[in-house]
Amino acid sequence: MSTLRVPDAVFTPNQDAEKLRKAFQGFGTDEEAVIWVLGHRNASQRKKIRDAYMQLYNESLIDRLHSELSGDFKNAVILWTYDPAERDAKLANEVLKKKRKDIKHLQVIIEIACASSPYHLVAMREAYCSLFDCSLEEDIVSEIPFPKRKILLGLVSSFRYDKEMVYMDVANSEAAKLHEAIKAKQLDHDQVVYILGTRNFHQLRETFRCYERNYGNPIKQDIKNCGDSDLENLLKKVISCIDTPEKHFAEVIRNSIIGLGTDEDSLTRAIVTRAEVDLKKVREEYSNMYKDDLDKAVIGDTSGYYKDFLLTLLGSKF
Repeated sequence: MSTLRVPDAVFTPNQDAEKLRKAFQGFGTDEEAVIWVLGHRNASQRKKIRDAYMQLYNESLIDRLHSELSGDFKNAVILWTYDPAERDAKLANEVLKKKRKDIKHLQVIIEIACASSPYHLVAMREAYCSLFDCSLEEDIVSEIPFPKRKILLGLVSSFRYDKEMVYMDVANSEAAKLHEAIKAKQLDHDQVVYILGTRNFHQLRETFRCYERNYGNPIKQDIKNCGDSDLENLLKKVISCIDTPEKHFAEVIRNSIIGLGTDEDSLTRAIVTRAEVDLKKVREEYSNMYKDDLDKAVIGDTSGYYKDFLLTLLGSKF
């Protein structure tokens, strides 16, 4: 359900690299050319363009974008141009190195662990080690206090089965285990961490449905009364990303544009990271949840080339 619009016939990586080089030369930068090339290429094509640019001009395309672009437009284009695993590794590291790490920040790691394929999570962890000379798990241990640390470690360190396999007896049994932990107000119980961190997403969605059917309330509603607001909010984000990632990202976008000012970092992250995944579904959920058009919301809260680039990733400009 990607919104990325790649032309049926595209230039070779060398030709795209040459077009970008031309956009950087002369008086000022041709931002529209940058958008046209990078905003209409998928991850595999962007990697080939980065490689071609380095071979042709002996410089990093990312470094050149840093020097040529500015502001939120620069941040969005660079985030998009990175390899997806490297991009997420950088986003996770940025969160872990912040002095303040509230749930709004930690949800970035939850999104990577719970709204991505298990293969992407493994690739991201490998990229993290390569970029920062330590593992993601080591940084979580050193930067995140207990019990949030326990939950996050369980989410990032496992490898989920990625097929659509569901066992009803397991769903009912594990719904009961989750209910007991919630009733005992033990949100960091080993069983909670094991279930949420290891089961495939289809199995977990059935477990959540069994929970509501067997105990009368959605699991997120029961979590609200456990006494630790940070842990409650963390687990609600985990469940949202597993159960309905498109609704989660619709909410991230909505929260980024309502109120005083715009949270460009969150808006950029949501659109850039989901454009090749499920942004079409995010757009549909946004419309259902808020009775508003996502494209119009972006137009109303952004401007200039930043707006044009986000709309390109949304598939609105071609």
